[in-house]
Amino acid sequence: MATKHKGPAIGIDLGTTYSCVAAWEEKEGRAEIIVNDRGNRTTPSFVAFTHTQWLIGDAAKNQAALNPSNTIFDAKRLIGRKYKDPTIENDLKLWPFKVVSGADDKPMIRVTYKGKEKCLAAEEISSMILMKMKDIAEAYMVSSVENAVITVPAYFNDSQRKATKDASIIAGLNVIRIINEPTAAAIAYGLQKRAKCSGKRNVFIFDLGGTFDVSLVTIEDEVFEVKATAGDTHLGGEDFDNRMVSHMAQEFIRKYKIDITGDPRALRRLRNKCEKAKRTLSHANDTTIEIDALFQGIDFHFSITRARFEELNRDFFEKCMEIAQNCLDDANMEKREVHDVVLVGGSSRIPKVQSLLQNFFEGKTICNSINPDEAVAYGAAVQAALLSEDYSVVPNLVLVDVTPISLGIGAHRDLMSVVIPRNTAIPVKMGSVFDTIKDNQSSMSLPVYEGERTKASENTLLAKFSLSGLPLVPRGHLVNVMFELDYDGILKVHAEDKTTGNKNEITITNEKGRLSSAEIKRMIEEAAVFREEDKKFKKMIKAKNALDDYIYRMEKAMKDFDVCSKLSPSEKEATLSAFRKGKRLLESEEHNEACVFENYLKMLQNICQPTVINKVREYSDEESDLDASTISDINLLLRHRA
Repeated sequence: MATKHKGPAIGIDLGTTYSCVAAWEEKEGRAEIIVNDRGNRTTPSFVAFTHTQWLIGDAAKNQAALNPSNTIFDAKRLIGRKYKDPTIENDLKLWPFKVVSGADDKPMIRVTYKGKEKCLAAEEISSMILMKMKDIAEAYMVSSVENAVITVPAYFNDSQRKATKDASIIAGLNVIRIINEPTAAAIAYGLQKRAKCSGKRNVFIFDLGGTFDVSLVTIEDEVFEVKATAGDTHLGGEDFDNRMVSHMAQEFIRKYKIDITGDPRALRRLRNKCEKAKRTLSHANDTTIEIDALFQGIDFHFSITRARFEELNRDFFEKCMEIAQNCLDDANMEKREVHDVVLVGGSSRIPKVQSLLQNFFEGKTICNSINPDEAVAYGAAVQAALLSEDYSVVPNLVLVDVTPISLGIGAHRDLMSVVIPRNTAIPVKMGSVFDTIKDNQSSMSLPVYEGERTKASENTLLAKFSLSGLPLVPRGHLVNVMFELDYDGILKVHAEDKTTGNKNEITITNEKGRLSSAEIKRMIEEAAVFREEDKKFKKMIKAKNALDDYIYRMEKAMKDFDVCSKLSPSEKEATLSAFRKGKRLLESEEHNEACVFENYLKMLQNICQPTVINKVREYSDEESDLDASTISDINLLLRHRA
């Protein structure tokens, strides 16, 4: 039985390109997607650093073309990986920001913030996005939120899942469950479908967003059982954008004999247009990419058809279908046994993808009834409600998920001895017996791997342990190894000397390449400083805007109501001088404290009280035929005075 947690809980879809947050609404009996401060239901997974502040979401993405080397995106592609990982080599060539190798080959993102160079881990960038989602939820719920269910790609490995947890800790969130993205989408779809259909249904979730996952889920009554899952954490919408960017860069070389790939700003502007073109081609047969002065003052214009876009990405689309077939094979299920095919993720809107998928399932109608951008967050919020004590009216469902990758021990002669096969239902506890290979062997090495290759060394090494204190006996002495995989897909390993009963429990922490406790603590402290600086900056901007607005309205009132003619020369000079000083203060970059602008505004209000506002009041009392807009302006001025 899953442990329930005190306090409200939210569901967060931490996406590669966009993130989304949702909360359970008990009165409505459904999850609610929460809009951000811009009124949008999804938030770009972008973080930017400037000489004055850090920006997250829409604000960060909107200034990306002006500040490309300090605007970070795709952090999810780096999280839990090594710098030398071949899957990110191509990304490094196209990203406008700098990524360098840190300790233990950990990729570190180099940025300039407030004039100082900093190196940040992908976990820190992800934590900032999670902070933003937390703030969005707290503003909506009007209460603090600590508990969250976070979604990850189904094919995220142990290291990537743990790194996601680290990011959540830095963001001040207690992760009560990590669930796979297609599983969350299945919950969203299943709850909607359950009201309309009864009986057992096999649902194929096709999730093509920033990453690619497929899952086969059987829904029967309240039980949601994942039968199999497959995917590629480095296949998604960004890859389609990259292909277009590379193609356009080659076109620029062909036309003008100039290489733009070394210019971050040009690449960022080109990427923005390519992303927009990709979206347009989902509902149009062709579109034009037009960028004024893209590089060295040269305007770039290029028309691209849907057919050309499909050809550029044909291998990616075909790979999606191969992975879909692998999922069905793992589940031992025929295509005809699938009742529903559900699309999730923004790139699932691409017509060619839908066409290939429909042909793959031999003409079966593809389901478009759920929002592909919001389904994952919706399902996560449902799971969060089920795990929180704060909600009593929640859906009656039981979720049975699976592990996407086989786990085992590197045995004699580099053989991968699988202990937990992939697509095993979790949580699970499974064991295997291993024997010593030498006489009088006093200890046994236990390298733990995840992967599907027969040779252990070709899989991913999670950790290496040794069990000591074995009796000095001939080879073949038995040692029992137990693997325990929890709801979050995070692994613990136990070892036992079977003959003597001597137990030696070993828990995999997989610290290598992960953030240490000290690093997490430091990042939490830095995040708190960032947030405090951000609050101060926003307060200062608010104070500046208030002063600017007041000066503007006072000057307008003096002109509209001819106040100057009613003032003495000294009053006129004092008032206009105060306005000039206020404008100089607004233009100066020396002051970054809100109190400076707030104090000046109060002083200015005291000056304008007897000069501008009272003269306007006198004017309004004298004139009885003022129009509605003028009266409104006067009332606004009087409210400023109050």
